[in-house]
Amino acid sequence: MGAVKRVVIIAAKESYRIGEFLGAASLLRIDAVVATDAAPPVSGWRQVRIDLSDPTGAAMKIATLEPRPDAVLAIDDQGVIVAAEAAAALGLKHNALEAVKATRDKLVMRDLLQDAGVSQPRYRAARPGEVAAKAEELGYPVVVKPRGLSASRGVIRIDGPLQALPTEERVRAILTDAGRHPEARLLVEEYIPGAEVALEGLLVDGDLEVLAIIDKPEPLEGPYFEETLYTTPSRHRPSTQQAVTSLAADAAAALGLHSGPIHAEIRIPAESEPVLVEIAARSIGGLCGRALTFGLPNESLEVMILRSALGLPTIDTSPARPATGVLMLPIPATGTLTDVEGIEKVLALEGIDDVQITIPKGRRVVALPEGDRYLGFVFASGADPATVESTLRKAGNTLTVAIDGEDIRPPVAAGDPG
Repeated sequence: MGAVKRVVIIAAKESYRIGEFLGAASLLRIDAVVATDAAPPVSGWRQVRIDLSDPTGAAMKIATLEPRPDAVLAIDDQGVIVAAEAAAALGLKHNALEAVKATRDKLVMRDLLQDAGVSQPRYRAARPGEVAAKAEELGYPVVVKPRGLSASRGVIRIDGPLQALPTEERVRAILTDAGRHPEARLLVEEYIPGAEVALEGLLVDGDLEVLAIIDKPEPLEGPYFEETLYTTPSRHRPSTQQAVTSLAADAAAALGLHSGPIHAEIRIPAESEPVLVEIAARSIGGLCGRALTFGLPNESLEVMILRSALGLPTIDTSPARPATGVLMLPIPATGTLTDVEGIEKVLALEGIDDVQITIPKGRRVVALPEGDRYLGFVFASGADPATVESTLRKAGNTLTVAIDGEDIRPPVAAGDPG
């Protein structure tokens, strides 16, 4: 019997998925260490406290662990640079540090993709006071976004010059609240209309293995970009899915990524080729990965990622269920969460697998674009993606969220799937 494999799992204190990865490690009989900036999040596992704002210091702390790790893996965007540095120090297979840093700076990412000829929105970098001028160069509508925030935080569409200055001021205030420099250059990007998909994949020696292409049936048109519905498998034409896959592979190569999980966001305009919104050197966020299981063993996404990181054989990457999906419950208003009503009714709906509310009652919540969290997640499965979408829409319109004592229905359209 071979020696036990060891993995360091890097998780930010805000992470939803520590338990998911530790459960996967337990199934694979892997020795796991949680490296985090949080107070001890779980019992029964070894932990090491790190400072994610000091990637080099955190990486060196991980690199001196005994016994020596066989892999270092980041759950969230906040840990990917630490993981790359630690793996390099340990002599493990890893993405180049500059490649990973490019995924954390959207302007650097855009420049590298442009140099490689990868299809993406036209863009400009805007210093303080320049958003209006850069938007005029591109032509309205445009999307203004910070360079280094996640989960659509600070991402705002503007449709005309009167919106430019107040939007710039708002985004810079969000940067301040996030502990970032408020005078950093912002990205101003051409708005690309059309459907959007997410691609979940694993890179192995530069080759992309697609685990799922996920449709986003609810239009993402702004002014803020709250993601709500995900369904898979994709209902786009095979040729479109192939074009999406090729684009994600080209984007990863352009940045220099060659190993580990990737998560790509891609727009599909009605009459042109897919356009890359962004690509990350980590897997899908939140608890959305629970909607993805693979093969007859019904292995989780986290199991697949750990297998890849440790060089273990992948048993089967085909979907374990005909169709699955997740409804992310957005925060409909800023205030104090009073209640989430209708959960038992949702659980009684045919096709619903689970409901997870991730913010406790009494906690202050912040809506997009200032916020970066979701109230929770609803999971469904069914015979086909249209059925799953319909089930999740029913769920969304069964739940009621109370903020500061006022009932608000989360913004999920009631319409049937197309």
